Amino acid sequence: MKQLRVAERAALQVIQEAVRVLADWTNSKLKENLPKLIAANGNQDVIKKAVAEAQRLLSWNSEENPKALRLLFDLVNLEKDEEKKSQNQHQQHYWKPDFIGDCNPKIPYPVEKEPSLEDFSKLKHEIKQELDKLDDDRDLNNLSLLTLILEKYGSFISFGDADVALIDIAKSTAAVAAALANNPESNNLTLIAGDLSGIQKFIYTISSDGALKSLRARSFYLELVTEEVVQQLLEALELPRTNVIYAGGGNLYILAPAIESVKINVAEVRQQFNEWLLGELQGKVFLALDCLDFPITDITTARFAEYWSELTSKKLAAQKSRKFAENVSKFIQESESHEPCKVCHRDDVEPGKLKQLNKNEPDSVLACETCCRMFELGGQLLRVEVIVRSQSENFEDKFDTLTFELPATDKRDAKNVYYHLFRRWKQIVPDNDTALLINDWNIEHYKFSQFQKSFPLLLGNYAQESSEEKGLIIRANEMAEKAKGINRIGYLRMDVDNLGRIFAEGLGENKTLPRIAGLSRQMSYFFKVYLNSLAEFRQENFLNQNKLIADILQKKAEFLTPNRRDNLLFIYAGGDDLFVSGAWNEVVEFAFDIYQCFRAYTGNNPDITLSGGISIHDIKFPLYKAAEESGEAEEKAKGNGKDSLGLFSQVFKCNEWLGIEDISMIDSEIQKYLHSETRPKLLGILPFVEKLEQQEIGVNYSRNFVRNLLITAEIQEKALEKFEDNKKSEEALGTRYYLHLPKIAYTLARLPKNVLDDSDFRTSLKSPYNAPYFRAIATWIELLNR
Repeated sequence: MKQLRVAERAALQVIQEAVRVLADWTNSKLKENLPKLIAANGNQDVIKKAVAEAQRLLSWNSEENPKALRLLFDLVNLEKDEEKKSQNQHQQHYWKPDFIGDCNPKIPYPVEKEPSLEDFSKLKHEIKQELDKLDDDRDLNNLSLLTLILEKYGSFISFGDADVALIDIAKSTAAVAAALANNPESNNLTLIAGDLSGIQKFIYTISSDGALKSLRARSFYLELVTEEVVQQLLEALELPRTNVIYAGGGNLYILAPAIESVKINVAEVRQQFNEWLLGELQGKVFLALDCLDFPITDITTARFAEYWSELTSKKLAAQKSRKFAENVSKFIQESESHEPCKVCHRDDVEPGKLKQLNKNEPDSVLACETCCRMFELGGQLLRVEVIVRSQSENFEDKFDTLTFELPATDKRDAKNVYYHLFRRWKQIVPDNDTALLINDWNIEHYKFSQFQKSFPLLLGNYAQESSEEKGLIIRANEMAEKAKGINRIGYLRMDVDNLGRIFAEGLGENKTLPRIAGLSRQMSYFFKVYLNSLAEFRQENFLNQNKLIADILQKKAEFLTPNRRDNLLFIYAGGDDLFVSGAWNEVVEFAFDIYQCFRAYTGNNPDITLSGGISIHDIKFPLYKAAEESGEAEEKAKGNGKDSLGLFSQVFKCNEWLGIEDISMIDSEIQKYLHSETRPKLLGILPFVEKLEQQEIGVNYSRNFVRNLLITAEIQEKALEKFEDNKKSEEALGTRYYLHLPKIAYTLARLPKNVLDDSDFRTSLKSPYNAPYFRAIATWIELLNR
């Protein structure tokens, strides 16, 4: 066995202790010999002391058993007024005791009833079976393998505090122990934070044929850049992977010892990467990276979130405001302008160095090496099972390699690092230091002896295979052709509302290291793991779970069709946001699936919501412009009090789109104005679209209905322009909510008899409550039937 560094040995002992907790709990045969192994590994005084202190700080009690896990999202409360905050406590939820599936695991939804002892029986059986296989020193001393076992089986059970998962307390304790082992006498720790800024500029501002491929590759590429920053820091600081609190989506957080060399190494890594980013990406992406010392006792207090917030919102923000200040000499070097790349528009490429973007098309545009590289890579990212990081360049069976040629600086030598991509996880790679297994929790894969270290790399990477280009991702024209109604592509951008406040304030006095780590992990799971499952297996993760989702949402889950999602392409899905393209109707429905699943996943907490924007375009419309428009729609949704969706040039609360019974779109003043009106049976947008789709009213009826509804909306909007300064005046409200009645009566009279016989439909369409939705209803119906 390779000799472990002292920090890794300290982390290993904590993780072994956590596995022993599972062994005792399940009565695994491992409980007989694991204590001896732990004692033998931890016989060095510095390790004993570091582990004991970490366990004391985090109240680790090895005699406890795992118990039911409370939903951490229930603790999030953004109300500032203390009296209101106490009144705003959310319903208690629990996770069902379960384990993470090997691949595309089902979305877990919390329940209101605390699990019974019987509910744990299946999980205990699975854990015992897995632990009984670990009977040799190689497995029991494999830190990454044991950590993966804890993540797979310890993500839905608590240990210690009822809302802290076993995996989160184990990794947090291991991180503190590792940091203390490298600095035994210190009363402080160091938090390192990193942020790749300019990601949107790098990803979205490109224009070319095949842009979907390029964008997908650029997103993937930046995930590996984040990974390489993490690797460089861990190597320089001699820390194990357990010290990474979070890494992904261009962000990273690492716990380190409070020693001067940490600050020095952080500064040196930052300078080297930014010199490389300047040369490779022309400064479009910048690495903000800094650290902050804090008292070790604060990891279990609310003060920890304050350090987290100070580091990100102040120190990293200050670096972003003066990007590349440490690399200023690179900026002042004279350079000549040449013919620009037709994709990213850089103009510093020497004459003759631009190449055809698509080698298979003679008239393809000329692009720089980076853009050609991204285009080529993007088409091949359909199936990647393992990425092997190595110092060696050439291996057989790989289908691609990404190279990071980090330049020499005053303090650091030049270094070439290679990430080799393979379609099968089991690869004989003699010279490797890390294997990243994509969305893989199969324990046997992490026992593979060829890999020195192996970790899961979570990626939101759902895509279907092209029917036109075997082995490559589906093309935009294919998705448009399979759209219902009009042949168009939809682009969805969506993210969590108030995420910064959720981490900085949401947990109140519970903002401890294990809880913040747990919150990060669970958010990341949803966007990087469960969205893949939702897209590929909608039936199992949404439709069949309808009753459970409805119980948590306290209302019926809504959807237009039960169809599969075969025509979606994830361009990016990260820590808290996503960018998805696909057949326009599938994108629209997927947005509503995501919203409802996320609300159920987070226990229907009113302080944890999503907002998004969708743009719909012809396949020839420039993708960077489509991304820009969906981004603008998302911003308008944020400006609508959050929890909203921008679609069809309209912005409403998500519940208004879905037609949920407790629609809260009408504020108190308008509610008073409409108090005499009965709330209709059909309320919102989706119920009318669904009803008209079910009735199959025919193309001609549909066109007339849409035309009349649009005319009604235009009459309202033009009349409302007079009241721009005072839209809540009596006259303005009358215009908004009653002006439609004559035209709607005319419209209804011309619908077929089977529709008119539906009294709920007639009265609901005439109701003033539905007056604001006419344009959205008409546009949706029009696109479905064009």
